[in-house]
Amino acid sequence: MNASLCVEEDFVLDIDALGRACRCEVDVIVAFVQEGVLEPQAQAPGWTFDARMLQRARRALRLMRDFELGPAGVALALQLLDRIELLERQLHAPRSG
Repeated sequence: MNASLCVEEDFVLDIDALGRACRCEVDVIVAFVQEGVLEPQAQAPGWTFDARMLQRARRALRLMRDFELGPAGVALALQLLDRIELLERQLHAPRSG
């Protein structure tokens, strides 16, 4: 079972609320958007983020803290982790035919 925070699918945060929820400065959120770590639903200046981006921001901040990575390093690490998760899902998916 996944121990991550369970929130509603239609949950939306603006950039300030996302920063508060993640306990980080808005500048960090902006850097994550610029590096492609986070994808806002609406474009600047009124960026909004869904529950999936809240979870991704928290994961990115853990990587940043635990491995002393900058935003570009976090982007690369998340890209590789995303690829691993995709490959694992494909490996364990039922095969047809």
